[in-house]
Amino acid sequence: MGIPLRVLLIEDSEDDAWIIVRELKRAGYEVDFQRADSATALQATLSAHGWDLVISDFSMPGFSGTDALKLVRSTGSDAPFIFVSGTMGEDVAVAALKDGAQDYLIKTNLKRLVPAVQRELREAQERRQRKSLEQHVHQLQKFEAIGRLAGGIAHDFNNAIGAILGWAEMGFEETSQETRFRDRFQKIRDQAKWAGRLTSQLLAYARRQVLQPKKINLNALVEESMNLLRRIIGEQIEVRVVPGANLNITLADPIQVEQALMNLCLNARDAMPNGGALIIETRNVDIGEEYCRQHAYARPGNYVMLSVSDTGVGMDCATLEHVFEPFFTTKEMGKGTGLGLATVYGVVKQHEGFIYAYSEPGNGTIFHLYFPTAGGAPQPTETRREDQSRRGTGTILLADDHQGLRESATEMLESLGYRVIPATNGIEAVQLFQAQADQICLVILDVMMPGLSGPDTYTKISAIRPGIGVIFASGYSAEVAPLQAALGNGIPLLQKPYGLVALSQMVCSVLEQKSLA
Repeated sequence: MGIPLRVLLIEDSEDDAWIIVRELKRAGYEVDFQRADSATALQATLSAHGWDLVISDFSMPGFSGTDALKLVRSTGSDAPFIFVSGTMGEDVAVAALKDGAQDYLIKTNLKRLVPAVQRELREAQERRQRKSLEQHVHQLQKFEAIGRLAGGIAHDFNNAIGAILGWAEMGFEETSQETRFRDRFQKIRDQAKWAGRLTSQLLAYARRQVLQPKKINLNALVEESMNLLRRIIGEQIEVRVVPGANLNITLADPIQVEQALMNLCLNARDAMPNGGALIIETRNVDIGEEYCRQHAYARPGNYVMLSVSDTGVGMDCATLEHVFEPFFTTKEMGKGTGLGLATVYGVVKQHEGFIYAYSEPGNGTIFHLYFPTAGGAPQPTETRREDQSRRGTGTILLADDHQGLRESATEMLESLGYRVIPATNGIEAVQLFQAQADQICLVILDVMMPGLSGPDTYTKISAIRPGIGVIFASGYSAEVAPLQAALGNGIPLLQKPYGLVALSQMVCSVLEQKSLA
């Protein structure tokens, strides 16, 4: 089996065209060619096919090689263009090279034909790779700019949403059942939670989401997730799960990976309104240098791949280029936020992995998600519960520079039975703790505050009273870097935006651990 090669021959002599084809076949190429001998024929051929190589005579009746070169380049084709002529002078050949031809040969001496073709095909591939890399860099720069903007907005929104959520939950708890006020508070709470999810998606895209990674087996996570997703996807779609054998462990946040899988599956469902097949597959893959040269996003190494494919409507190339951009959607107005795939992209990138999408109109879509492998055994994942709020007693020092969230959290804690000492920043928190250290049983510290950060505040407080219970509060990964060591030692992180239930659960948990210590 030869090397496939699609060749466009611009030649008025059929015999000369066959001589060129014969030389290429002798060199091991399996040649698929067409011959054009006029501008009209050339135009029709160019519009109907994509060519690997163009070989042209220079002098033809009523049609010149220069005209052919201009016509080929006017279509946007970057295929190597080689002149093979018996009448082309050196000056004309140099001018042709300046106009975009790659080489010229004399018909009476075709010894250079095969080496020239091999060289130009190789250089054409290198040009395409450079162009692909440039496009990749440009896309990354665009994604980074959007991500910084989205991350900054989401960070500020988190505090405001947290304050709204807190007051709404308190209002809901304090009003009688089956009243208009309780119903309104519930609607405010639900909308605040929805806004919080949007904020979380923006942060995920911006790679600013706070991750809490564990060593997980993706097979187990997929199996658990699909138990729920099968009911959501519906019976008209066939769901097949193909778990990889001896799957490696990966270090990942199970909640974030589960969210990415859910977004992909729901997108696939929407792409198959008349039914179809949804296939979720996992397997170990080893990415080498050659693959990385062909795929600009990839990095060499061992990965666990999560694949989600469908038999839906598919996407064209133009749509595929924008598919990971936030707020880009092909759905009708009101049918989607355009954040689902952007979230998937951010989750994978924040896990130091990469993602590829392949699609064709009418032939479905497939997403490949690659997560780096990790050693060791899988860790158990906690079952998430939405329990009622828990009450308690004691004095809590609360430091947060956002006034609305500080006031909301203070009222929530007081409604749960605690006495609260609020502080507007870390410096004030240290001063207040120093004055009442023997009364305070717990400190809740925002991670980023003016003057003194949460971790630095805790260091000073610990020096006054070692072993004091602490909770750090944040919803922005850039803030978490200074306290990675503390989190590794088991200090809990309260993710913003938080409401009454989450706050009460974590406070009670920390106080119970301290009482048992």
